[in-house]
Amino acid sequence: VLITSKLYQRGIYTKKEAALIATGFSAVSVGFAYKVIETADLSEYFLPIYFIALLVTLIVSFFMARIPPLSRKASVFADGRQQTKEEIQAERVPARAVLKTGASRAVKKAATAPGLFKEIRSSLLDSCYVLPKVISLLTAVGIIAMLIAAYTPVFNWIGKLFAPLLVLLQVPNAAEIAPALPVGIAEMFLPVLMIADKVGTLAVGAFPAALAATVHYNDSSVTGDSAQWQAWVNGWETLSGDYTQVSLTPGKNETELNFAWYSKVEPGKTATPVVHFGTNKDALTAFTGVSADVDASLTGGAAYVYNHVTVTGLKENTNYFYTVEKNGVQSDVREYQAKSFSSVKMLYVGDPQIGASKGQPQNGEKLSASSGAANTAARNDAFAWARTLSVATQQNPDVSFIISAGDQVNKTGKAKEEEYAGYLSAPVLQSIPVATTIGNHDSLNADYFYHFNNPNATDYGKTQAGGDYYYTYGAGLFIVLNTNNYNVAEHAKAIEEAVASAPDAAWRVVTIHQDIYGSGLDHSDTDGMILRTQLTPIFDRNDIDVVLQGHDHTYTRSKLLYGDGQTHGTYEFQLNAEKTDYDWDHAYNTQNGAKIPLAPEDAEGAAAQSAFQADNYCYTIESASGNTVTNPKGTLYMSANSASGSKYYELISAQQDYIASRSQNWLPSYSVISMTSDAFSIDTYQIT
Repeated sequence: VLITSKLYQRGIYTKKEAALIATGFSAVSVGFAYKVIETADLSEYFLPIYFIALLVTLIVSFFMARIPPLSRKASVFADGRQQTKEEIQAERVPARAVLKTGASRAVKKAATAPGLFKEIRSSLLDSCYVLPKVISLLTAVGIIAMLIAAYTPVFNWIGKLFAPLLVLLQVPNAAEIAPALPVGIAEMFLPVLMIADKVGTLAVGAFPAALAATVHYNDSSVTGDSAQWQAWVNGWETLSGDYTQVSLTPGKNETELNFAWYSKVEPGKTATPVVHFGTNKDALTAFTGVSADVDASLTGGAAYVYNHVTVTGLKENTNYFYTVEKNGVQSDVREYQAKSFSSVKMLYVGDPQIGASKGQPQNGEKLSASSGAANTAARNDAFAWARTLSVATQQNPDVSFIISAGDQVNKTGKAKEEEYAGYLSAPVLQSIPVATTIGNHDSLNADYFYHFNNPNATDYGKTQAGGDYYYTYGAGLFIVLNTNNYNVAEHAKAIEEAVASAPDAAWRVVTIHQDIYGSGLDHSDTDGMILRTQLTPIFDRNDIDVVLQGHDHTYTRSKLLYGDGQTHGTYEFQLNAEKTDYDWDHAYNTQNGAKIPLAPEDAEGAAAQSAFQADNYCYTIESASGNTVTNPKGTLYMSANSASGSKYYELISAQQDYIASRSQNWLPSYSVISMTSDAFSIDTYQIT
């Protein structure tokens, strides 16, 4: 821009020529182009990207010079003199002589140019005059455009016009990239800022960027204490094979506590589902439950049974001791403390997903998702999970229980006992119960049901892992839905049953895995919102105060939302042909059976996806200000980031209008919920 301006002022360029060069070819200046490509983390592909951009610029400039507004620019010099036909003719050079003529003119210019230091001085003076104007203009335009992109859906709406074209050109993740295109009209550098961290691989063709979801993760060998990490690595061979670890779950109310554990089948011995519990560790009371066989295909062919026991009669602010029996042999004594029943504090965490860091680099190797001790991804993530819980409970020693929004483990529909062993090995879990949610990675095996003895388990919303359940604690009614089952009529019955059991609860809290109101790139506008049109009015009808979500591996807090009262379509996911996982590429309309592509490859598919997304504008935003409200209308939706840091997702490019706050800092996080009969608060923390 500076050079073009200087040549215009010297009478070398006309106004029309200067405008064309400044608006076109400055976009492919080497410095600017390299900065854009570097920001997108594609420096190694600089040459092909740069020359593709240069070619596109030449083609575009050919047409831009011939259409308004550039075609209307006058061919006049800075002194007001009109360029003559003779001057235009004199500037024309035959194609075969372009290089020769250019070299000749360069030599002549060098011979007559002023001295080097004089030229430097002149350029510095020019930049002092021009740069403040350019910087202030670009900063103002850029900030305004970024604010519009970040806090309004304007570019999302405009971007939908580009989506069919991107799909036609087979651009990966067309729906996510489309909103970045109109932003470039406002400021050239903003599109790459919006998708910089989403660039993963280079595809052949004019659109090189394909999005990646898991570039970042929590490397325990770096973030953990080195001595503790080394001890953990040394002990992983044994720990990963110990499937008999105990899990604690809240009971049906605060006076009960549920236990679950495996015991190995041994010749001449029988399972003894017994917990010894009490305030005097030398005189514990025996509580007997039930046991049954574990599917041996999930334990490498080894025979185990699972044990489920419920302990009753707990009192608040009381210290207890317990042991569990494994084939008649009592475990070591462990401690449990019942906290206050009236002023309750709990942790809320998202997606520990032990094993999800598979494929990430660590100490020169890639983390593996193999079975047993060879599952080094589970080794990494289980250490990080234990670290998060340790930090959280050290800062909040009065926590009564933990709410996990699902995906405790990673392998979907496969044996994964080493991942459960890593998850349950966290020392904090020996003394604090967890109300887990069935995530999509937990849903397709019975191992979840074996490991977690959930209270008030219903037959509603069932998959292989189990169904919906509920419990009360203090002033709260907590309802946990398995939204991997898309039969919303069953979820409605579970909610109604729960509400009928505790109609006077001050707070009604639902936990689901899929975030129907989230802001993560990978899920929030596809499978995450699949049940939004159906669950929103059900939550309204049952006066649900808060919905706790996971799945998107990002932090979001919604505004207060309620249904729009209109009739909308209903949608679901179905299993793939092999029945080993869900078909994440398609949503299905349950009313007409239509199959909706979520990554469309043609214009028809893009139109179907757009209609699906438009139908999910099924909410109304309640007016509220600040972070505190009193008896508001509507429901608050929270999404928790990964508590272990095993996997993170990007935020979607443009923040949805229903989101009040969102964050992605690539750090493990947890929330602390404080609840009394008249107050409910959520504070979220990140661990460095």
